[in-house]
Amino acid sequence: MTDGSLVSARLLVFRVGTLACAAEVDQVREILPRLPTTRIPGAPPVVAGLVNVRGTLVTVVEGWRALGLPAPPTPPTPPPSASAPSSALEVAAGSTLILEMGRNGESTEGGGGAEKGSHRLLGFTVDEVLDMLAAGDTTLEERRDLPGVDPTLVRAVGRRNGDLFIVLDVAALLGPILTS
Repeated sequence: MTDGSLVSARLLVFRVGTLACAAEVDQVREILPRLPTTRIPGAPPVVAGLVNVRGTLVTVVEGWRALGLPAPPTPPTPPPSASAPSSALEVAAGSTLILEMGRNGESTEGGGGAEKGSHRLLGFTVDEVLDMLAAGDTTLEERRDLPGVDPTLVRAVGRRNGDLFIVLDVAALLGPILTS
């Protein structure tokens, strides 16, 4: 693999739909339970909305939409219960990764994410966080011809417990959303 920056990187492995993905741990500020968002009028469909993370408004991107995956199945609606009032703010399953854009030379120009010094915070929804790996614990290789995955979003491919995962180019994936 020619990308030397991934050789010593630590990776957070997560699942979006049926796709196993990874991002460099240095780009992940925190992992939160999936929070309800406030929709932003006029925002593209890939933007789920805004969340308040300890006083900072953070734009949240739907992971499955950003990756061009099919919509997740709608969970069945539980029958109404007299003991549990229904809430209009049902929280979806999964997690929201709070990512810091602007690390490792990524552009921070444009709008859309919360500023933190020279870094922008952006939320990214995932279905499940699977593992954290040191890149030395897995073999990474360049692969740009994965079926159903935009090759411009893939930095490398690795294996975790025998299963393939893709290392996302977070700047290529989320950069255009920040500038829209």
